[in-house]
Amino acid sequence: MTPVLEAKNLKRDYHIPGGLLKPSKTVHAVKGVSFKVEQGKTLAIVGESGCGKSTVARMVTMIDPITSGEMLIDGRRIDIVSEPLTPEMRSKVQIVFQNPYGSLNPRKKIGDILTEPLVINTKVPAGERRDRAMAMLKKVGLEEKHYGRYPHMFSGGQRQRVAIARALMLNPRLLVLDEPVSALDLSVQAQVLNLLADLQDEFQLTYVFISHDLSVVRHIADDVMVMYFGEAVEYGSRDQVFNDPQHDYTKTLFAATPRVDVDAIRARIERRKRVA
Repeated sequence: MTPVLEAKNLKRDYHIPGGLLKPSKTVHAVKGVSFKVEQGKTLAIVGESGCGKSTVARMVTMIDPITSGEMLIDGRRIDIVSEPLTPEMRSKVQIVFQNPYGSLNPRKKIGDILTEPLVINTKVPAGERRDRAMAMLKKVGLEEKHYGRYPHMFSGGQRQRVAIARALMLNPRLLVLDEPVSALDLSVQAQVLNLLADLQDEFQLTYVFISHDLSVVRHIADDVMVMYFGEAVEYGSRDQVFNDPQHDYTKTLFAATPRVDVDAIRARIERRKRVA
């Protein structure tokens, strides 16, 4: 089976212009990483801030070009420098950003936020766009009455549900989740993670999950890639990486990470629901 996403020796360099007393330089943000993700699976990319994981996300979502290497989506080579992207290719990959307070336009109603991807990328009539948005609100645990409200009227968890709904409006093959729960309270994190798992099962979605939270990664990932200074220092199945880490950096990262029991959090939420 052809992977939904395959990366071969991806590199990304940034040229920093010089000044009067400072010469120009090139920053090697990603130094040649390779990985693949099968349909319905989750690859977690982990590492501390500045390791290059978000740069990989920007290349996968076709925001930033690749300096060298090769990226394939459903077996098709993607190069945004030499080949303009079609709406079809754009719709295959969508992203959910970290901050639900900054990723939604505060001047637009939720209905307009959800239908905007359809307006830009498709010729779907207005009535059908509204119907799809209403249906997607229900899929992410919100209600039809939320369609006409503004983002400031929602909690952080609800806003992230809206962001997830927006990302799914084009029926993407791949969803890049860039620290999607790190700005949320722990109890809300568990709810959003459960939602992502349910949506993945229902739509056979493929996830690239960017995170520094190893407890969340252990809960959601099928495969894990550990990045350090732009390089992939460890890559394998979740059980392989967590149970038998090989690289010293991976061992240090695990040792420095506090343990959070996501399953216990979810169990507490379920108990509260039953009591209520």
